[in-house]
Amino acid sequence: MRVLVAEDEPDLLDVIVKRLKSEGYGVDGCENGEEALYYMETTSYDIAILDVMMPKKDGLEVVRTVRAKNDQTPIMLLTAKDAIGDRVDGLDSGADDYLTKPFAFDELLARIRVLLRRKTENKSNKMVVDGLEMDISTRKVLRDGIEIELSSKEFAILEYMMRNKDLVLSRDQIGNHVWDYGYEGGSNIVDVYVRYLRKKIDEPFNKKLIHTVRGAGYILKQNK
Repeated sequence: MRVLVAEDEPDLLDVIVKRLKSEGYGVDGCENGEEALYYMETTSYDIAILDVMMPKKDGLEVVRTVRAKNDQTPIMLLTAKDAIGDRVDGLDSGADDYLTKPFAFDELLARIRVLLRRKTENKSNKMVVDGLEMDISTRKVLRDGIEIELSSKEFAILEYMMRNKDLVLSRDQIGNHVWDYGYEGGSNIVDVYVRYLRKKIDEPFNKKLIHTVRGAGYILKQNK
């Protein structure tokens, strides 16, 4: 999943970006509202995490601007303010959630999972496709009851494919949702990781779930 983090405290930004990357997210970071707007206008994100008090444009301005353009990316606001009025302003601006600083990183992860569930209308942290099970909160993957060990990138690709089951996903779509802004489309890195996934979740089993759509990309679909 691709995440944007906009935070004007460099140390905090660095910590959040590194921790999210360690969890397998593709993460872009910036330190002001103008950069955040540029990123959101040029890249498709699964969630944006915006500090309220940023230079150039604050988080509320960014939210109002993207919502005015009908961008429905889930947005979480980070704020050091704890007054009820500040929370109300944030939610009324179009944000989906807020988190008061300082916060526990586990809570940030849990709130990200909630927003992703809302986006896909999946009410659980668990996804199941024809015997393939993924638990987002514990990061466990099972196939027919057998636990499968995945790297962080393998997990991220599989999560994206399971959230979009039965849909053909291009290599660029997969790459742009799993890697950060430095990802260069056109390389074969997506093919390499899909091959890794197939060896783990398909080859040992009779039913194949990941299929190649020639000239288009890949699809994960349930066998009829």
